[in-house]
Amino acid sequence: MTSICLVRHGETDWNALGKIQGQTDIPLNNDGKSQAEECGQYLLTLDWDMLISSSLKRASETAHIINKYVQLPYEEMDAFRERRFGVAEGMTVFERMEAFPDGVYPNAEDMPELIERVVAGLEEVHQRYAGKKIILVAHGAVINALLSHFSKGAIGSGKTKLVNGSINLMERLEEKWHIHHYNQTKHLTLYKEKGSV
Repeated sequence: MTSICLVRHGETDWNALGKIQGQTDIPLNNDGKSQAEECGQYLLTLDWDMLISSSLKRASETAHIINKYVQLPYEEMDAFRERRFGVAEGMTVFERMEAFPDGVYPNAEDMPELIERVVAGLEEVHQRYAGKKIILVAHGAVINALLSHFSKGAIGSGKTKLVNGSINLMERLEEKWHIHHYNQTKHLTLYKEKGSV
């Protein structure tokens, strides 16, 4: 059985401002670093074999902080980079609604393309590390695309607002991926202090 623990990267300044990041390479802010520390402390209590992250800075920074605790072999995979949002990257929700009321962003990666990319990446991880327990640090749209795809739309894209530093667990049984829990935040002090987002 292959287990994948999907961790959304810690907060960035653009997250805090409600700006869409996409593949713009924004680093963690101080709150994001704290979230990554708490992820590492929590994940240390469980057994893992491998740590993988998106190659974007906010994910790789989160992974490196986590790895101070879990001390695992580490690699980066471009398959798990955030969805490309084209000209909307750097815009707030209000700015996006004003500029693109139909929600279609020029030069953005479309959902079928995103799903194909991240599902192929997940399959590659399974083929290379079958039967292992993997921590995978990625992005909101990436994780939501996987949740939506494997739940047949019950959760994920358009339905689930993933918290920075949240944890999601999927396992592969009998050649199918199963979601065991998603958007877990009980390990995050900052989330408890701010309340629901």
